[in-house]
Amino acid sequence: MKPHPPPNQPKKNEYFNHLIMFLIEKKKSQMDTQKAPYSIPSQTRIGHIHLKVADMERSLKFYCGLLGFKETSRHGSRVVFISAGGYHQHIALNTWYSKNGKPPLPNNTGLSQVSILYPTRRDLACILKRILDANYTISGASDHGVSENLYIEDPDKNVIALYWDKPYELWPFHKDGTLEIYNVPLNITELLETTSR
Repeated sequence: MKPHPPPNQPKKNEYFNHLIMFLIEKKKSQMDTQKAPYSIPSQTRIGHIHLKVADMERSLKFYCGLLGFKETSRHGSRVVFISAGGYHQHIALNTWYSKNGKPPLPNNTGLSQVSILYPTRRDLACILKRILDANYTISGASDHGVSENLYIEDPDKNVIALYWDKPYELWPFHKDGTLEIYNVPLNITELLETTSR
């Protein structure tokens, strides 16, 4: 018997390319993105934020000295990582391009606020008392239905929200099942009373 001639390589490659494309299209046709849209995993969290600051030591006095974060790592004089509870970093501060810089204008795009979540209402009351004792300016205090929030500014005019989440069973809902998030003044006096409980 004569041996078979070697297959025509271009035709063979063309066949496999068509086969691969057919399988891809078949798979795509089986995927209904309307019925099964992608949903981010429920345990996903915002890991940390990285802030450009003008004066490193001034920022550390605010975040560590006033708010109580702990420094976890320092890389020269231009990058410092800080955290709560021993995590590697919740906030990173840097002066790479911003040393002695000016705060962004209010109508510029960018970060609107940084929100720091406290575990209990009493913890929020304690940081409120600490801020008041330091005569640091509080720019706002609001009850949003799902949470109670204090608003201050860091030395670079970034808005910092300090808040605690109310228990889920106290969250307000509309009749259609959506959250009713509102904005009413927070009773600071009543909040402070929880520090003595």
